[in-house]
Amino acid sequence: MVQTLKLLRWLYLGRLTLAAGIFAGALFVLGEDTVATALVATLALLLAVTFTVVSFWWTEILGRAPGTNFLYAQSIFDTLLVTAVVHITGQDGISPFPPLYILVIATGALTLPLPGGMLIGALASILYFAEMVWLHPDPPEAVALLQIVLFAAIALVTGALGDRLRRTGVELGAMESALRQLRLDTNEMLAAIDTALLTVDGEGRLSYANDAAVALLSLDPDAWRTRSVLPELDRRAPGLGTVIQRTAKTGVPIRRYEIRRRTATSDRYLGVRTTVLTREGQPWVTAVIQDNTETKRIEELLRRAERLQAVAELGASLAHEIKNPLASLRSAAEQLAASVDMPAADREVLRRLVVNESQRLSRLLTDFMEFSGYEANRWGNVDLTEVVEEALELVRQHPAAGNGVRLEVDRPAEPLMVDGDRDLLHRALFNLLLNAVQHSGPDGRVLVEVGPLAQGALPEGMAMRAPVRLSVRDSGPGIEEAEAARIFDPFYTTREGGTGLGLALVHRAVEAHSGSILVDGRLEDGPGARFTVYLPAKAPRGKG
Repeated sequence: MVQTLKLLRWLYLGRLTLAAGIFAGALFVLGEDTVATALVATLALLLAVTFTVVSFWWTEILGRAPGTNFLYAQSIFDTLLVTAVVHITGQDGISPFPPLYILVIATGALTLPLPGGMLIGALASILYFAEMVWLHPDPPEAVALLQIVLFAAIALVTGALGDRLRRTGVELGAMESALRQLRLDTNEMLAAIDTALLTVDGEGRLSYANDAAVALLSLDPDAWRTRSVLPELDRRAPGLGTVIQRTAKTGVPIRRYEIRRRTATSDRYLGVRTTVLTREGQPWVTAVIQDNTETKRIEELLRRAERLQAVAELGASLAHEIKNPLASLRSAAEQLAASVDMPAADREVLRRLVVNESQRLSRLLTDFMEFSGYEANRWGNVDLTEVVEEALELVRQHPAAGNGVRLEVDRPAEPLMVDGDRDLLHRALFNLLLNAVQHSGPDGRVLVEVGPLAQGALPEGMAMRAPVRLSVRDSGPGIEEAEAARIFDPFYTTREGGTGLGLALVHRAVEAHSGSILVDGRLEDGPGARFTVYLPAKAPRGKG
């Protein structure tokens, strides 16, 4: 439609120019020979002006769409006008203006359907032939025939071309309408979703921001259409502008980035993902921003619930462990109180029972208090080999090592530095080594191996930065599969007199250093069990 209106404007201008030129020629040149010629030229000019003014008023002033009948009228009038021009200029010989029929035929072919273009071509041929017969009773047949054939060929070619252009225009119009509708639908969907979306062009200017992004960042998009928005994004959400800038420079999208945004009332946690597209040779970055604050709060509530549940389970286990020693103490105390004439041997048995059970309660409560306060608080660079040597020296002094157990260590000559809490690591290694000594039996052997580990040597499914491995192997009877599954549970023990908190303490300490501990209850190359600890040389700092 737009192309048709443009063509009509040029048609109006050409028509008036042609009519005015013929009128001027008739007055100053042709008018000297005949008054009839001047009269025809004047009539043609008046009709051309009137018809053009009415057509212009219809399409440009009223804004009406040019229909098929309107376009037919334009082509027929122009054919008649050209015929008049040929008639006026052909009084004394062959007119030089028959090629104007070609313009009329081409215009009709471009504005009308294919049959309409052919019809205008036929009309132009008939009028031209009639004009030649009228002016020249003995016309040059070859010239007239050649021109008529040319008119028909032009009508056919331009008609086919115009029909193809119209179909293409209709298809393009349909595609443009569909694209416009898709853009509207997309904008509505992006505006309706809760996830914030914003796009920054290659110059750092804000190209798009949906309603969620405007609300989340309190941002006025129109203020950042012509200048860089990256510093402002960093101010409103620390790190957001930097992430977008880094994505633009490297061309590598960022899959996950978390921003902690402080507000006057509370902290907000934003998850950011970026993607990058190249437009006009520049990287355009789109950032998807998800407000994860509620998710964080729910996770914190779940962790708190898990901690409360763990405390409840520990309390129940502790109560169960305390119940039996208390029952023994109560029974012994009642017997001592009731039997004044009790033999000395029996009295000594009861006394030892009271002392032993009291000591057992004391050990149990001490281990429980230590377990409850097992946290990594004092972080620093720690030489793991030093901690191993100190723990080994302490275990050698323990009564459990007095039955001939050999303690051996295989460690690197150079210091093996890790990031952690030295005291916490020392207590964990002491408990792990003491457990190995207690299960090795008389004249047993405990082998400690410590050293760095290649990244690809980690067990499947485990990821760790600069991993370090420490293994403790004993020569005891090993661990049954059912026992291995519960070996790190608090208050679970298979050793008589044990509290069941030693390995639980080790497990908590390893987790506090973002590490992992595995147990092999049955070894292929001999008796015993092996505990393997994997620690990252650079551990995220947190509490266990």
